[in-house]
Order: sequence, then C-alpha cells, then structure tokens
Amino acid sequence: MTERPRARTRGRRASALLLTTAVALTASATTAPAAPSPGPGTRLDGVWRTDGYGMLVSVEGGGRRLRTYDTTAVSCLPGLFEAKGNGSGRFTDAEDAGVTIAPTGRGRARLDYEGSVGHVVLRRAEALPADCTAGPEPGEGGRPDPRRVFDVFWRTYAENYPFFKAHGVDWKAVGDRFRPRVTAHTTDDELFDVLSRMIEPLHDGHTSVVVSKHKRFAGHRADTTMPTPESMARMDKAVAEAVGAPLRTWAQGALSYADLPDGTGYLRITSFTRFAAKGGPKADEAELDRALDHVLARSPRGLILDVRFNGGGSDRLGVRIAERLTDRPYTAYLKHARNDPDDPRSFTRPVPVRVTPASSSRYTGPVAVLTGRLTISAGETFTQALEGRSPAPVRIGENTQGCFSDVLERRLPNGWTFGLPNEEFMRPSDRRTYDVTGVPPHIRTPVFTEEEFTAHRDSALTRARRLLTG
Repeated sequence: MTERPRARTRGRRASALLLTTAVALTASATTAPAAPSPGPGTRLDGVWRTDGYGMLVSVEGGGRRLRTYDTTAVSCLPGLFEAKGNGSGRFTDAEDAGVTIAPTGRGRARLDYEGSVGHVVLRRAEALPADCTAGPEPGEGGRPDPRRVFDVFWRTYAENYPFFKAHGVDWKAVGDRFRPRVTAHTTDDELFDVLSRMIEPLHDGHTSVVVSKHKRFAGHRADTTMPTPESMARMDKAVAEAVGAPLRTWAQGALSYADLPDGTGYLRITSFTRFAAKGGPKADEAELDRALDHVLARSPRGLILDVRFNGGGSDRLGVRIAERLTDRPYTAYLKHARNDPDDPRSFTRPVPVRVTPASSSRYTGPVAVLTGRLTISAGETFTQALEGRSPAPVRIGENTQGCFSDVLERRLPNGWTFGLPNEEFMRPSDRRTYDVTGVPPHIRTPVFTEEEFTAHRDSALTRARRLLTG
C-alpha cells in the first residue's frame, strides 16, 4: 500500500567525523600549463555525505558507478541503491530508477531522485570508513549476531525518526525493554517478532520490517483496516455503481475517468506508481499526460478527484496533476529531513516544492477531492499540493492516513530490510504538518463503511456532485 520508487532509497550517517567535517576541493598553485578540465562525471568521483538522510554516496569510474552506504553512529552497511552512469551525472539502476548528481559549488553537489520532489545536499567527505566495506562479523553458526542486528535497527530509528513524541513513544525505553531479550542464540523468528513489536505502537504506515516476500510487518494507523483483494474488489464495485457511467482506464488501471450525467467529471487515482509497464518515470509521466489530455478535453463543469483508495508512489506525479489544474504558480509544500542524531526537532533547510502551470491544456474550474484513511503517502502529498490552488478544492470524506515522508529504506546486517520515515512535508503558510493525524476533510462523510456498502450508498461522491452542480 505504501510502495515507493526504489530511486528514493535513503541512508543515514557514517561517523562523528563524517558528520562534522567535509573535505573541500582545493586547487594547487602551479606554473605548469593547466590540464584539460575533467568531464562532469570525473568531477563527481569520490565520497559524498548527505545533509540529513545519513547516507554516504560513492562515485567511481568517471561518473560510471554509484553506490550508497547506510550509516549510524554504530554501523556502516552497503545501501540498497547501486547504479550505473554514463559520465553525465545521471545514474540508473536495473529497475530504471534513477538519480542525478550535479556540482553546485566548492565541495558541494545536489542529488535529485527521479520520481521524488525536492533534493538532497551532498558535501565532499573523506574516503569510506573501513567498516563500510568489511561486512558484518559472523556470529554463532556463521550468521550475523542478532544483537548486532538489533543495535543497527534501534539506532537507525533513534537517529532518523521524527515522530516519537507525536506517537507518545519513548524510544529509549523501547530499547531498554527489548534489548535484553536478544542474545547470540535468538532465532530469526524471535528476532522478527522483537523488531515488529518495537515499531508496532508507532502505528505508522511508513514503518516496516521485511524478511522475505512472504514474511513482513508493516505499520498502519490504529483505526485502519488494511485492504485485502476481497475488500478492494468490493470498493471497486461500489465505486462503479455509484458513478453509474462507463469508466475509461489508463496507467494499468491506476487512473479511471467518467463523464457524469450532471456535467461533472470523475477522475479516480488509485496509485502514483508504475503507470507504464516499463520505461521508468518518463514513461509514467507520458501515460499520465495521455489520461489528463482526455479528461481536460471534456471541459467538465466541475472535477471530482477520488483518492480515497490510493497507496502512494511518486510525489512528482501528484505535482504534475496539480500543474494541470492551475493557471498561476504556487508553492505546494516545504520539505525537510531530520538532520541531528541527538535532536528529533533538528532538520535540514526546507526545500520548497513548486507547482508551475503546465504548458499543455489546463482546468481551472471547481474541484472536489474525496479522501479517506486509505489515502496514503503520495496520495496525501497530492492532496496537500492542491491546498494552494485557486479556487481551493473542497475535501470530502475522512482524514487521510498521516504518513507523508519518503521511506528511508535500509538493510540490516543479516540481509533483512526495513523502512521508516525521516521527513516532514509542511504547509508554506505556517509550516504545519499533517503527519500522524492526516489531512482533514472540509466536509466529513463515511467512506467505504459496512453501512455504506449495505445501503448501496456513496455519501462522499453524492456530496461532491451536489456541491459542484449546486
């Protein structure tokens, strides 16, 4: 439900030395003729550390190889993102997920993730610490010591997670409670149970522990029942019945649209990822544009955007829709990341994410947005990105889930992976965030409840149609 593009994998920090120092590039005075300027890829070669995200980025071979390393005060492990470049500063992994790195000054660079919004600041660092490439020391039976796994997991949350206070969780107390339960003899099943129980009280949809495809734990808000194939089919059937008009689909079913009899248009968006079967972010954007060209050519008297069931994906695709719904530029939100291992309220400098009117066809009429507790992640940042639009959309339904951040995806010494959020998305006007509570509706109605299903009723859609045609 909260799937994010692999290009957005993040990391944390390497050591106190790398946190507090950056090695600036210096030019040597010489009377010899100047050597030819190196290409952009060569200028990027070396080790960089991020502001926030705690990641080390190693570039080699004249900008042709990139590798990330995830770090804490007690660990440095190879990250989940490894890519090849062509010397231009752009790197792509095996799944067509990409990043771009561009120098911005003396010993500084900017890293952009395709599919994500904002950017990450890089600073020159020393060579990789030895433990980054040494690999974990084997424990009993040749496997990594479970205590080491626990320590990396606990420390990563301690240094990166911003929302302990909002959830009423004392993370140090959590560590003190569970650390004694892990020994050199702890089994994998026991360890998985410990790690899952540690983060379950956070009730955060961007927290997870993954052992394998079939064994994982993922958090969610306490009042939310996560969907099953059966419940999703039930929602789809209810929506089709309530719309009462043929739905045309795009993006492998993620986008569907209908012209309603009252002259309004209904656009349902069930995810912001994998709109195209292949081709990466550019292909996704092209498929989205194809759908929006059709929708906006209909000139609806009002537009209903339904994201009540949307598991997230690329924030950039949400901003791209917003750019088709405005004739003036505005700031969608500000984005920053936790930046101090010891202070949960210390963040990187906020990065504004802008909405710029698209050069292609646009719609500037009234909009209603249907939201619910299954509006998650990029579904929520999309909802937030429309707040600055004029005329402002009316939100109808329930609060969204309350998890906005990119997922910081990390690897444990035993090969398991886990995820957590480390960012806040803030309103430009007052720097308020909707984390934990979610974006509230202006008009509150039931969303996909048993009563609604039984009565063959869709209160949110009915209210939206009345509002736009009133």
